[in-house]
Amino acid sequence: MIQKKKSERNGTVKSVLPSVWVRTFTPNSNWPDKDEFLDVVYWARQILGVILGLGWGLIPLKGFIGLALFCLLNALVLYTYTSVFQKVDDEEFGGIWELIKEGFMTSFASFLVTWIMMYSAIHYD
Repeated sequence: MIQKKKSERNGTVKSVLPSVWVRTFTPNSNWPDKDEFLDVVYWARQILGVILGLGWGLIPLKGFIGLALFCLLNALVLYTYTSVFQKVDDEEFGGIWELIKEGFMTSFASFLVTWIMMYSAIHYD
């Protein structure tokens, strides 16, 4: 990805990165600040948890199969995003396991709350 250069008044040249939103949806983006990338992973997981919770509640999916499918899809989507789409070196973040753990429990909580509320609202008499 090409970085833009910005000249300041004192004559120094400063590198200007695109916004986090642009880098999130651009393949193979440059992430000099590791915390920004971890924030993207965290919030993507939250969104994924809510979407899967809505889906599981509408289907209606119940029990261990729903939990297992959530865990599998959550890890698979994250791994695909980090390794295939963004092509980050997972060793810079402490290994792939650290990336997979990032925000998982809060995503799981969001998923459970959404799943239970949606299922109860639609399928419970």
